[in-house]
Amino acid sequence: MTKEYFDVLYEQGNKTGKTKLREEVHRDGDWHRAVNIFIVNSKNEILLQRRSPDKDSYPGMLDISCGGHLSAGDDIWMAAVRELEEELGLQVSTPLTELQHVDSFRSSTRSAPDFINNSFNEMFMLYRDIDLQDLRLQAEEVSEAIFVSLADFRDMVNRDCPDLVPHPRMYQKLFSILDNKNGGTDRN
Repeated sequence: MTKEYFDVLYEQGNKTGKTKLREEVHRDGDWHRAVNIFIVNSKNEILLQRRSPDKDSYPGMLDISCGGHLSAGDDIWMAAVRELEEELGLQVSTPLTELQHVDSFRSSTRSAPDFINNSFNEMFMLYRDIDLQDLRLQAEEVSEAIFVSLADFRDMVNRDCPDLVPHPRMYQKLFSILDNKNGGTDRN
């Protein structure tokens, strides 16, 4: 496996000019940038991925459709396209048209004593009908992919499903976007 280097950011989000290895960034709690992509199909179902049991954070748990960190030198569009291809085998030929950038925010989490994730997050939506059989899952990252109805996903979030990686801000943003798109709350 190749070593991943991240641009280290100041707490305000500007680059420091330094790069560090992924494991050092998370060990030291350095600020860095990440992309998070929700894939929604025409049935209003959300694609969730189950994280590999070997992941260093939230192993084996259900997570957003696709996500990852920006490698040193990446921009958010480049990273989103790369993560979709690497994790799911999905091609995005016109990212500025197909991907919708919907939110930017900071978050700070600690999923283990030696894993601090201080990140500036870029949230995207991708509306696409996908056959799960056509996905090529990256085994080191993803162990399965499933579609969940919006109503079922909302229920999972509302009851704090212990099998779901906690992303409260992203989930609320997703519900707001889909409720507005659907002309009101979709409880089906």
